[in-house]
Amino acid sequence: MSKPLEGIKIIDFTHVQAGPACTQLLAWFGADVIKVERPGSGDVTRTQLRDIPDVDALYFTMLNSNKKSLTLDTKKPEGKAVLEKLIKESDVMVENLVRARSTAWVSRGTPSRN
Repeated sequence: MSKPLEGIKIIDFTHVQAGPACTQLLAWFGADVIKVERPGSGDVTRTQLRDIPDVDALYFTMLNSNKKSLTLDTKKPEGKAVLEKLIKESDVMVENLVRARSTAWVSRGTPSRN
């Protein structure tokens, strides 16, 4: 039996709870969800509420199961090229970043934390 969103490709720029929960539901309905994270830190929930040292937190794995994951440095030309290819091949992009940060992430790379 096919799923309703089978064949739909989604780029996931979400973090913490609401965004990952949304894209997880889309994955459960058959969408091909690719979670894109910053190099070095990734989604902050990877380390929050961690039970076992050096292992992704259960909180993170519960909200991001059924997805593919990609670390992408959009400050480098290679990372930017991969992002452009993903955008061209995808049907939907989901993000829950602050507007200024989402613009910076897509247009010129990961914003610095001040």
